[in-house]
Amino acid sequence: MKKQKIVITGGPGTGKSSIIRQLEKNGHECLHEISRQVTLEAQKQGIDQLFLEKPLLFSEKLLEGRKVQHREADMISASTIFIDRGIPDVLAYMDYFNTEYSTYFTDACNEYSYDKVFFLPPWEEIYQSDNERYESFNEARLISKHLFETYKSYGYTPIEVPKTTISERTNFILDQI
Repeated sequence: MKKQKIVITGGPGTGKSSIIRQLEKNGHECLHEISRQVTLEAQKQGIDQLFLEKPLLFSEKLLEGRKVQHREADMISASTIFIDRGIPDVLAYMDYFNTEYSTYFTDACNEYSYDKVFFLPPWEEIYQSDNERYESFNEARLISKHLFETYKSYGYTPIEVPKTTISERTNFILDQI
């Protein structure tokens, strides 16, 4: 059976991490979002918000980390691996922030592919900001639009996950694969 790499994406605060944790709790293999890790590493080096201070460097670090995750998924014995955000997310954020980037980024989107993409739409009732999530809900909504369009531009058909409980959202995803 072919290994499936499934991306769970959506704007900030849409419930991606909660679904990933639920999938793990149910025994599924998952790879976690790495942007907080990149941010915390930069903070240890004295850069408070790498994404704001050096957006291209932040994006390069994210891209490298996501490429590593993609290769790591190949090494996992499970037939299905769920990944919290994929490589196209990096481009969507750079487009949202009008950050210029080289073909190095677009080439990665073409080289590393996923089998399915699940999209969590903006949901104001569950949205919360924190130390690493500083966007307003309206900004999160615009980022979501960029994410959806970026995945479509690379040939994906994102499957929108309904706004229900974590268990119901998780079951919806599992029923689709």
